[in-house]
Amino acid sequence: MAKGLIWATAEDLARNRGRVLSLYRQILWSINSPKLPLTFAARLAKKAEVRAIFLLASEETSLHNIEDLIDTAEYSLSLLRKGEIPKYIQ
Repeated sequence: MAKGLIWATAEDLARNRGRVLSLYRQILWSINSPKLPLTFAARLAKKAEVRAIFLLASEETSLHNIEDLIDTAEYSLSLLRKGEIPKYIQ
């Protein structure tokens, strides 16, 4: 349970740290899967996109947004494991 009502406390951020790092590593690892029809350059571009998303998300302090970002990462990981490439709406 979160300590902060709307904004994340240091304890909330520390609690999610391991989960987020694990998702980050799993997504980067999954991009290297031979199931994905990507060239070497496309894999590097996807990895750069993942790094940028996680870098920007690391500054998020809203509890609801943090949970949404984690849910999105888990969904993307499930697609990557199926051999599909997640499409991000921009």
